[in-house]
Amino acid sequence: MKQKLQLALIPVAACFLLLGCGKKIKQQEDEIYSRHLQEHIKLTIISTPMPNNKGEMNLLLLNDGQEVDALRIKKITDSLYKKKLIEPLLIVAVHAGNRNDDYGVSGYPDYLNRGSKADKYDAFISNELLDFAKKKASVRKFNSVVIAGCSLGGLSAMDIAWNHADKIDKVGVFSGSFWWRDKDTAVVDYTDDKDRILLSKIKSSRKRPKLKYWFYAGDQEEKGDRDKDGIIDVVDDTKDLLTVIKSKNVCLPGDIVFTEAAEGKHDYADWSKALPGFLTWAFGK
Repeated sequence: MKQKLQLALIPVAACFLLLGCGKKIKQQEDEIYSRHLQEHIKLTIISTPMPNNKGEMNLLLLNDGQEVDALRIKKITDSLYKKKLIEPLLIVAVHAGNRNDDYGVSGYPDYLNRGSKADKYDAFISNELLDFAKKKASVRKFNSVVIAGCSLGGLSAMDIAWNHADKIDKVGVFSGSFWWRDKDTAVVDYTDDKDRILLSKIKSSRKRPKLKYWFYAGDQEEKGDRDKDGIIDVVDDTKDLLTVIKSKNVCLPGDIVFTEAAEGKHDYADWSKALPGFLTWAFGK
């Protein structure tokens, strides 16, 4: 009788084990073929447990997905979720192909023709990857869609969010490359006011996208100081972009967050320190 009872309990125990596994955050590698980029794109997918109401699931699209381990995003997401600080979340991290071609401002290559495929990458994100993510999560609509990136990937994220605010709700930028310019600074007629590509694009844009914005920059990221005002360029460029966005009156003042880290450096170690703040801002309960 005892042996029969033990045998009967095995399926029950297995069931509980499976349920326990289902409560853990998952990470897997995947791939999608992009007709816009005409190549296979590697993805790292990280997911908290699926909620009973699938409509509560949120999506984070992340540039430079090959750096997820350096960013410690799985560990940080797991910790925040277990502490009930963030909502259910699917992260689709896109591995970069040629960053200098794919990342940039859609339709506006820089003075060295970098970002020449940014329009195709934009189309891949908006027309292909979003649908892929919905199928992956088996949802018709995410509760919220956020895009983020670091450095050049942050420039790309900001541009894509601005272009597709009908599909994207929030954007997070860690040390964005907002210096991206259409002239070399050595050229006599270069000016910050006219030649920083994304800032000029947004200034002249007629769009009024309803987005929420989160920015980070560190005071120790570089030595560059084009205007010799004692503030490094990555901070100046970010603050200038904030001024442009605010001047467009596209959001409430509280919808823009800027974190300036006194000792912050231009690396994943420091960006990972800022990541919990970004995730709780984007997906906090």
